[in-house]
Amino acid sequence: MAPKKTAAPTRYKMHVKKGDTVQVISGKDKGKVGEVLETLPKLSKVVVQGVNIRTKHVKPQQDGESGRIDTFEAPIHSSNVMLYSEKQKTASRVGYTFTEDGRKVRMLKKTGEIID
Repeated sequence: MAPKKTAAPTRYKMHVKKGDTVQVISGKDKGKVGEVLETLPKLSKVVVQGVNIRTKHVKPQQDGESGRIDTFEAPIHSSNVMLYSEKQKTASRVGYTFTEDGRKVRMLKKTGEIID
């Protein structure tokens, strides 16, 4: 019997982009502020600087080489972060608006600050 296929979304749209400043709103790192280093749209996850730090013990690969302990930022779900305003020091939901020249840009709903 063949496995069931699930319908995957054709477009992956996220409210945050690489380089955005975000605040974590839930989980063990709640309240931390950092920059988005990487986005994983197909998984709806983001990698945030200084958030969700993991350690990995790496065995030596060759004779004479010593093992090491690597630390890295693991991805967290994008629903657990909100865009953060450095000027106002507050997190806000994202909205979309149009500029005078007709470009669609992202803005913070709480402060009205334009991001893009």
